[in-house]
Amino acid sequence: MKKIEAIIRKSKFVEVKEALHEIGVNFFSYWDVTGVGNEKKGHVYRGVSYSTSELQRRYLSIVVSDPFLEKTIDTILKTAYTGAVGDGKIFVSDIEETYRIRTKERGVESLN
Repeated sequence: MKKIEAIIRKSKFVEVKEALHEIGVNFFSYWDVTGVGNEKKGHVYRGVSYSTSELQRRYLSIVVSDPFLEKTIDTILKTAYTGAVGDGKIFVSDIEETYRIRTKERGVESLN
């Protein structure tokens, strides 16, 4: 099993969430975060200067079975993409075990 952590634009969250539901990812956690990115200069929009390195983002935490990893990552990459600086990052790590508290199921069965 793998844990996917994705940091995406808040404006793309609904689209990403719906795309994940379409491929069968029905459970994940998310929260709002603020971070500092690689962009050092600000941008001007309608005469107002703002920093693109300190914008609000949404952080998603998703655990999937190994065979489902690439499909999930591809879905996030496709739907979160704008082509502009600040689209986000995806991190993948190993998960040793999972448990469903209600049924006491463990492993991949606890994810469904």
